[in-house]
Amino acid sequence: MNHWSSRLTSAAIGVALTGTLTVGALTGGTAAATGQLRDYLVFYAAGSQARAVAAIKAGGGTALSTEAKLGYVVARGPDTGFAEDLSGNDAVAGVSSNRRIGSVTGFAGSADQVPVSDIREVSSSPGEEPLAGRQWDMKMMGATARGSYATAPGSKKVLVGIIDTGVDGRHPDIAPNFNRELSRNFVTDMPKDSKGKNFDGPCEFEGCKDPVDWDDDGHGTHVASTIGSPVNGLGIAGVAPNVSLVNLRAGQDSGTFFLKPSLDALTYAADAGIDVVNMSYYVDPWLFNCADNPADSKAEQLEQRGVITGMQRALDYAREHGVTLISALGNGMTDLGSPKIDTLSPDYPADSARPRKVDNSCLNIPAESKGVISVSSLGKTGRKAYYSDYGVEQTDLSAPGGDEYDGPGGPDTTRTILAAAPERAMRAQGLVAADGRPTTPSVVRDCHGGTCAYYQYLAGTSMAAPHATGVAAIIISRFGKPGKGGLTMPPAEVERLLYASATRKSCPSPRTYVYRLAGQKIPQTCEGGASRNGFYGRGVVNAARAATIAATH
Repeated sequence: MNHWSSRLTSAAIGVALTGTLTVGALTGGTAAATGQLRDYLVFYAAGSQARAVAAIKAGGGTALSTEAKLGYVVARGPDTGFAEDLSGNDAVAGVSSNRRIGSVTGFAGSADQVPVSDIREVSSSPGEEPLAGRQWDMKMMGATARGSYATAPGSKKVLVGIIDTGVDGRHPDIAPNFNRELSRNFVTDMPKDSKGKNFDGPCEFEGCKDPVDWDDDGHGTHVASTIGSPVNGLGIAGVAPNVSLVNLRAGQDSGTFFLKPSLDALTYAADAGIDVVNMSYYVDPWLFNCADNPADSKAEQLEQRGVITGMQRALDYAREHGVTLISALGNGMTDLGSPKIDTLSPDYPADSARPRKVDNSCLNIPAESKGVISVSSLGKTGRKAYYSDYGVEQTDLSAPGGDEYDGPGGPDTTRTILAAAPERAMRAQGLVAADGRPTTPSVVRDCHGGTCAYYQYLAGTSMAAPHATGVAAIIISRFGKPGKGGLTMPPAEVERLLYASATRKSCPSPRTYVYRLAGQKIPQTCEGGASRNGFYGRGVVNAARAATIAATH
């Protein structure tokens, strides 16, 4: 998966400001003819499990296990030719390598924006957290002490799943709401990749399996904090400060993901009674997954069908079991209703990418999957962030995600989103010095009663999606009924109230907005009306309205 957070620097303008998700390409131009065996996920058509297993055997492979809930077989087969052999069999709906599907890039920030200070900030408003003055995002949507916190801060019975790089459950501003018992880690760290290059780095724990309260990257912790950091007199508060946070880790330490752990996370969420999940990523190695693109080999087409089919089955299974699905829209500055070219795919193995024409039949997954609420990103003034993808068919909601260029003067780190960061990860990245002081204004330290915690500024649709997830958690807290794990609410009803409580926002006038960034002009055109358009969807998420809206609205 590709985490939708960005390095918002001048050099990044004009390109897709993301990390890259990678799933190992199968064969036919992207896989080396090594003669070795490889693991695959073979998705079979309805009622065709036996025939699919037979096809695997006929192609020289072995069926290792079957996941009947999502309809796929874990198989081991030849490194070359295996996918092509399966491509003509109508029992096979898609085939994907069981390899990584993503990466994340953190935002290091600009080193000259805000002077580092160790003087503790104290909010001037009663009941607010010390760093609330930096949370322009919460003010935009009414998630404040005088807003939604006062009437609907959320319920511990609401379980929010974070499918990401992990969550630092020991962080002082996450620990009070962290549900360790239900949290799971679906990945095993890999020190090196298939080419022997550094991947996750040295394993910190026996068996290369990190604990469920661990995050070596920081992206998942930031997302979790935005959703549900508590009101506890330290740092910040999230959108729904009383809900339970559940780590559903599907990402490697490096920020990359395997397909099967991603499917496993969604399946577990369904079975464990999770109410809403946040997915701030896309599934690769293809930025756009095309079922029949003539620019791709048969094996590559089958792989993309596997990503489309497999994720849709997992998402359907989760939604059918009461999980509301929320996704980041993407940071490619692209009208997803009219994509033209994909220059980033396939992004695994390294140096495999090639320019290929794409069209609206090609899908960004999971943002364009059925049943998913996809969220575009806004800057501090409320305009669509320059990097955010858009599209009248694709954008469901909008939310604060940060844009360092959205304001007068030069770029400003504080126009992005501040949320919790793992101290260990910040030290490893050189963002915190040996004495504990931040080395950059992109990281803030807050200390109280002998406890210190760290917070980081990040930007991207990765940061927008959790604001919507937090509002969904407020709605479920208010209207959910007793169910497995705590409360439950039909995703269709959550979705309806999310849209009803959002603040409508029309396209800019003129509709083509020209972003002027680092000396460049970047035009983007908004289509649609106030009720739904390509920049803002059905509106900006509104925690205050969600806290007061009637169920019959």
